[in-house]
Amino acid sequence: MATNQITFDDGAAYERYMGKWSQLVGETFLDWLAPKAGLRWLDIGCGNGAFTELLARRCAPAAVQGVDPSEAQLAFARSRPALCPTQYQLGDAMALPFPNDTFDAAVMPLVIFFVPNPAQGVAEMVRVVCPGGKVAAYAWDILGGRFPYEALKAEMIELGITPLLPPSPDASRLEVMHDLWTAAGLHAVQTREITVQRTFADFDDYWQTILGGPSVGQKIAAMSPDDITILQTRLRSRLSSNPTGRITCTARANAVKGSVAG
Repeated sequence: MATNQITFDDGAAYERYMGKWSQLVGETFLDWLAPKAGLRWLDIGCGNGAFTELLARRCAPAAVQGVDPSEAQLAFARSRPALCPTQYQLGDAMALPFPNDTFDAAVMPLVIFFVPNPAQGVAEMVRVVCPGGKVAAYAWDILGGRFPYEALKAEMIELGITPLLPPSPDASRLEVMHDLWTAAGLHAVQTREITVQRTFADFDDYWQTILGGPSVGQKIAAMSPDDITILQTRLRSRLSSNPTGRITCTARANAVKGSVAG
């Protein structure tokens, strides 16, 4: 049944649809953060653990805690190799289930625009991070037209089908991120853009990937067979491919970081 809300309930489908994209951005994001080893990390909206696993592999953390509102996503996250002491639990970004000053760093990968009250979500990150600790996030520049599946969104809109948006899309803007971090009292606030590319083996690989996307998959499932054929034809024409049929897509994320006063 279609809903007007984006929900995440299939860890494997999310891995193919967005997890791989998140890790592409995450590599540059972690380079930019340049964290010390041995930190206690909190991954807010950890989903199926795509970024959490990258964090554990790249940053030699003392421990990682992941929080997400989807038990199905967390079940997939728990199936990943444990590269460091890692725990996952249900939780709300606007009411984190931890005492003050619990972590050395908190991150929100591809989450800030899903938080109904982004300012409250940032305040919660600041609350649970120790003085001097890091608070950071990245989000697709969805209002700037740099979502990974922007071509698909554009063609769906041309057919009169509006893909679902997260509840707080404005929070993905660089200037809004900067203001949120500054208003929360964070110091040395910096922002940057991160551009990444992903290549699909062919159109079928791309199509099967998007069917698992929560923001578009249910909309496609509700389309008539004739409209699906039209959409596929338009997408084939729009997406550039090399002589082997491979399709390369470009996306851009906006990122922000700051330090807790201490």
